[in-house]
Amino acid sequence: MIDTRNGLNTMNRRRSYLTSILALSFMAGAGASQAQNVDLPASVQALETRGITVVQEFDAGGSLRGFAGVAGDNPIAIYVLADGTAIVGTRVNEKAEPLDDETLQNLVAKPMAEQAWAQLESATWVLDGKADAPRVVYTFSDPNCPYCNRFWDASRPWVDAGKVQLRHLLVGVIRDDSPAKAASILTANDRSAALQENERNFDQGGIAPAKEVSADVREILGANQVLMMSLGFRGTPGIVFLGENGGLEKVSGMPQGDALSRVLGPR
Repeated sequence: MIDTRNGLNTMNRRRSYLTSILALSFMAGAGASQAQNVDLPASVQALETRGITVVQEFDAGGSLRGFAGVAGDNPIAIYVLADGTAIVGTRVNEKAEPLDDETLQNLVAKPMAEQAWAQLESATWVLDGKADAPRVVYTFSDPNCPYCNRFWDASRPWVDAGKVQLRHLLVGVIRDDSPAKAASILTANDRSAALQENERNFDQGGIAPAKEVSADVREILGANQVLMMSLGFRGTPGIVFLGENGGLEKVSGMPQGDALSRVLGPR
């Protein structure tokens, strides 16, 4: 995995802005916010000041009040006792089985996944594989990233068989000529063919850098980088796919061992 943190200070404000917008739009879509839910206990309101987003109250039974929330990008349950004390954690039954996982999945995880997936779909990406391949995997890629190239190479059996389509969201962060190489791909008549050229010839230097990087291309690369960071990735490749339960799953770096089949599905 290539770390992209160095030299990214200029992106911090943009990332913070996008993250705030995503959080606000998710809360609006979920139909809950502190302003809308004025009956939030003081202990839950205090948790919101610590960075937890409360999405919706749910029926926890008995004298408990249950609230579905988000900490970072992790669904959490908050339980409020009769005395107003809030507990963040997992309820289990006598068999140690979690009681509220399905509730959190429906109220938080799935809506978050749908929102993030929509952001990915509407971004500018380059198709790798057949457009009707049933499994879609997004990957944030830099044309100079060796681990991105390894993932591209490892995915060939799935992609060539028509089982998986990779959607590459290009960023230009690793080397000085990364934006120019990305520009060569993004401005090509056949973006998919240009991407293949870069990957197949990676060991020989990949695709030739463009002579200039237009403002439009820089905007695409910047937007992809902000989206990458908002999803928690600090380097390339950053891989995103939908799990069996419909939740968003992410892998940072080149998937190793069984993780490759988890990303790409059965071979």
